[in-house]
Amino acid sequence: MDNRGEPLSLMEQSRDEALCRSVLYGALSLGFHRPSREIVEALCSEEARLALTDAASLLMDGASKASESLESAEPGEENEDLLACVNEWVLTFPSLTLEGWLLAHGRLFGHTARGIVCPYETEYGQDGLFEQPRQLATIMGFYRAFGLTTRDAERERADHVSCELEFLDFLCRKDAYALEAGDDTTQSETRKAQSLFLKDHLGCYGRAFARVLREHDPDGFFGKLGDVLFDFLTLECRRLRVVPGASLVQLRSSEDDNVPMACGGQQDLVQLQVPQ
Repeated sequence: MDNRGEPLSLMEQSRDEALCRSVLYGALSLGFHRPSREIVEALCSEEARLALTDAASLLMDGASKASESLESAEPGEENEDLLACVNEWVLTFPSLTLEGWLLAHGRLFGHTARGIVCPYETEYGQDGLFEQPRQLATIMGFYRAFGLTTRDAERERADHVSCELEFLDFLCRKDAYALEAGDDTTQSETRKAQSLFLKDHLGCYGRAFARVLREHDPDGFFGKLGDVLFDFLTLECRRLRVVPGASLVQLRSSEDDNVPMACGGQQDLVQLQVPQ
């Protein structure tokens, strides 16, 4: 219902759900970004905490209503509780400091592509001399198709989980705008891009990444963030009828790591921008 107590139209409900997905993708992206004072303040504000729990609650309501018409992607995963995961993650915020976050970030992700937990898509999956550059080019193709390019100020790669989450945040906002404007063509193309990007990229390795993360930091900020990511990706794949990637994916051979660096941070889109 709206703030007058009147039921929402189907368009308004779909728009609000798209905005809620944007809130979660955006917060997840910030959570995996290299910590900064500005990100700590933005993520841990009371406004952000309320937005996260409200978004998760609305999406869980929508998922419950759709459960009869959507089949579970994998047996035994019908009862994800995204709201509970978000609530547990938010409980870690009050004790979060920039110094502590930087230490945890460095311990888990290290300062190379292969820390304890690997946040780069192209480090997972098949070996092959040209496989990693091909995957990276495909990811960049998605960004460019929507008028975006990467920023090199922080020298982060385009296949970093934070950058991919930010792209889906952008797509969900674009989806909401298209719904509000009645632009069926843009809405259809945006929804198609979400589905393909999950199927071929973030959905392939994201749950495996989240599982390893929560194993190495079960009670901390990143472990709880991993719980949110795992359940959210599972729900998103089910919504878009995409088979989610396995929860265990091997890293490729580390013999050839010559992937160029790109991607960094700024205001609204932290790591992506419109080409100049």
